Amino acid sequence: MYYPLSMREKVGGMTADSAATHLVVAPRRQQLNEEVAAYVRELIMSGAVRSGEFLRMERIAEAVGVSNTPVREGLLALSSQGYVRQLPRRGFIVAPLKQQDIRDLFWAQAFLVGELAARATKKISPEQLARLEDIDTAYREAAAAEEHSRLVGLGHAFHRGINLAADSIRLAMLLGSVVRTLPLQFYSTIEGGIEASHNEHREILGGLRKRDETKTRTLMEDHISGGADRLIDTLERRGLWRVTEEN
Repeated sequence: MYYPLSMREKVGGMTADSAATHLVVAPRRQQLNEEVAAYVRELIMSGAVRSGEFLRMERIAEAVGVSNTPVREGLLALSSQGYVRQLPRRGFIVAPLKQQDIRDLFWAQAFLVGELAARATKKISPEQLARLEDIDTAYREAAAAEEHSRLVGLGHAFHRGINLAADSIRLAMLLGSVVRTLPLQFYSTIEGGIEASHNEHREILGGLRKRDETKTRTLMEDHISGGADRLIDTLERRGLWRVTEEN
């Protein structure tokens, strides 16, 4: 089994989990077992490992750069979250991943970000709007240069700016716990996602400028929900699910 991504490779200057935390607060230093969990979640959610495959602790430890102890702790955490299963005296295997699982995660994110965006229409300042404009311009430039790692960081900065403007820290922190389960590094490379994101960011900015609560909420929810369709389409092309599988 090959594990292609190292958690020592950061996404937009951050690891996957700290990037999710950065949506709302300054990221704390991750525990080693959290790095392991984030790394394996990325493998599972990107289709790099499939349902029923054994997860070899030694290979994970080498990829993440840790000992076997945090690997086991990380896998146990993922077991409690339903991503892996522990087989007595045999180790850990990847649990089934259904299309509905992906849709559920994106639905939860869409609901939360939609509410935060709606709240932001009432509170966002001219300075915060100007900052979002700058981020959007930088995103367009990074997209043209195909700087994928920079795009992830800019995408997080855009959404974090809106979340902060909403001034609802508890709701935003709940969002961070959902986003942490998504394959951030892999998702940034999905065909069509970059262009769609930029166009949708512009529309969301327009809703914020007009302080249109209903429109901004809908735009943000659609922006996130569309990501589920793109991710599922990509994984289907990779053969993650059989055509006859019931999801």
